[in-house]
Amino acid sequence: MSALPHPPNTTPPTAAPTWGVARHTWLDDAQALLTGTLIVALGLVLFRHAGLVTGGTVGLAFLVHYASGLSFGALVFVINLPFYALAWVRMGRAFTLKTVLAVALLAAFTEAMPRWIELQHLDPVFAAAAGGLLVGVGFIILFRHRASLGGFNTLVLWLQERFGWRAGVVQLVIDGSILLASWPLLDAQRLVLSVLAAALMNITLAINHRPGRYVAF
Repeated sequence: MSALPHPPNTTPPTAAPTWGVARHTWLDDAQALLTGTLIVALGLVLFRHAGLVTGGTVGLAFLVHYASGLSFGALVFVINLPFYALAWVRMGRAFTLKTVLAVALLAAFTEAMPRWIELQHLDPVFAAAAGGLLVGVGFIILFRHRASLGGFNTLVLWLQERFGWRAGVVQLVIDGSILLASWPLLDAQRLVLSVLAAALMNITLAINHRPGRYVAF
């Protein structure tokens, strides 16, 4: 669908388009936090069932969970605590509060999911592909409402806004480093599938969340 031309002698050709600049209401943000965290939680359920890991602070929570058996939801929330200061200083109060709420929702959803969903069979390749895509879509929803899941997501989003670095590319570098650290806990197949999942998640971000493509407030 092509854009309509400007009427002659009314709007200069260089005028900024008016689409995408309406501010989000609190109701918009509330549904985005619920929807985004629920989608991410579904992706993480697939990862856990297949014994996969991912990057970021969620990946760190996976590693500690697999090694110790501690509650995954609680680990997600606790590991993110030191990053809230960065979010407050660099991204502002509103972003920080929405991020804290998003992390709390994710922790609650991931703890509740095993009581809501029981998987009898799950192909590991499907878990990696579908889980990576689901997590990527969930991140995009949160990012477009100026929220994140804390940790490296906060750093990545700030780097994109400050320097124009693509969120997906930077996140891929960080996630790759965390996945390499998981080598002692995973066999070769699960490590390869975890890399596939991280790649699909970050490709989704890189393609669909670029500076200037979407204006969020």
